[in-house]
Amino acid sequence: MDIEIIAVGGYEEVGRNMTAVRCGKEIVIFDMGLRLDQLMIHEDAEVDQMHSLDLIRIKAIPDDTVMQTVEGSVKAIVCSHGHLDHIGAIPKLAHRYKAPIIATPYATELIRQQISGERKFDVGNKLFALAAGQKYTISRNLVLEFVRTQHSIIDTVTPVLHTPRGAIVYACDFKFDRTPVIGQPPDFARFRQIGKEGVLALIVESPYIHHSGRCPSERIARDLVRDVITSFEDDKNAIIVSTFSSHISRVKTIAECAHEIGKKPVFLGRSMEKYGGTAEQMKYVSFPKSTSVFGNRRTVDRFMRRMMKEGKEKFLPIVTGHQGEPGSILTRIALGDTPYTLSKGDKVLFSANIIPNPMNVAQRYRIEQCIKKAGGRIFDNLHVSGHAYREDHFEFLHMLNPQHIIPAHAGLNMTSNYIEFGGELGYTLNNDIHLMKNGKQLLIQ
Repeated sequence: MDIEIIAVGGYEEVGRNMTAVRCGKEIVIFDMGLRLDQLMIHEDAEVDQMHSLDLIRIKAIPDDTVMQTVEGSVKAIVCSHGHLDHIGAIPKLAHRYKAPIIATPYATELIRQQISGERKFDVGNKLFALAAGQKYTISRNLVLEFVRTQHSIIDTVTPVLHTPRGAIVYACDFKFDRTPVIGQPPDFARFRQIGKEGVLALIVESPYIHHSGRCPSERIARDLVRDVITSFEDDKNAIIVSTFSSHISRVKTIAECAHEIGKKPVFLGRSMEKYGGTAEQMKYVSFPKSTSVFGNRRTVDRFMRRMMKEGKEKFLPIVTGHQGEPGSILTRIALGDTPYTLSKGDKVLFSANIIPNPMNVAQRYRIEQCIKKAGGRIFDNLHVSGHAYREDHFEFLHMLNPQHIIPAHAGLNMTSNYIEFGGELGYTLNNDIHLMKNGKQLLIQ
């Protein structure tokens, strides 16, 4: 059986992830993601209303026209978790393939919400929720398995495609968190067993391969956040925290710390409402009873007026905007575009790192300067990554012992770092470790 890897997107950038694996005449697609910074460049982009070809042109979604050259039929679209750089293009591309969309239960619900908001295309693909530890028979020759792992969003798995020639492991994204705040640690025993059964190819994330050591546990971030927030229990100034709305473990920590010091946690913004509300409804998490959620801009502004009237020190807003994104809650507050105003001594906590591209760096610098100008005090680096570091990758390769490695989910500067790392472990470029670019195909000999 011929096995071919098709690098559709995510091999020259962080974002718009999409990889296809052809096994004989059967194809399995992994992920269909957005590239968020491209949408920021085109600020007038109304994604729901845009055609897929226009989004491909501005490099916001994968250019899947390469799939027209691949002989075979798509049997499944598989998503490992619910981040937009993995599921964000589904409303624009999935309808082209007569195949079910298979994802974890939380990601499936997020995909369902995305599809319901799509205005350009009618996406009729069946949605199938597969939990970690379960298998799905795609065909006589192909079986999909979801292996539990950890990442910066709940309900993340590593999909494993079992073929007659061995397993294809798709590890984009993961971290080896042995003491997670929500959920269980990765299923190391199953990874080791799959390694013994035989791994033909590992398609693996590369963004943090240059970081030495191991990625710290989310419990470290929990302690960092708690240490800062609880130290201001008697402070009369306001506290605002910005983090990723999809990072439910982090949002949970922030809300609990606010409640602990007698401040009412408030989720502000549509994405906070979407991710947090969905997680609580599906019983992945329980937030303090004092928590309030406001998504619509009108209701957000109305509640901001209430906080100013009642005393903003009584509340702790949890908001988006840590990258300085135009239109986000924190950006609007920093620019003075909301009823909520910053005063001297107010504290703004960044529980997220800057995603390293020039636009984010510039936008974050801008809002930080606005916060300082208003007299605000900034606390940053209250964060740990959701991605594997160098020693995590070493451990992963030791467990799986793959015959072939395809670095992915990064720009060429990062994937080439992985090539160098693999070389240290005995892998040879173009022999058993492969540097790929978007649109290229690799036949596994």
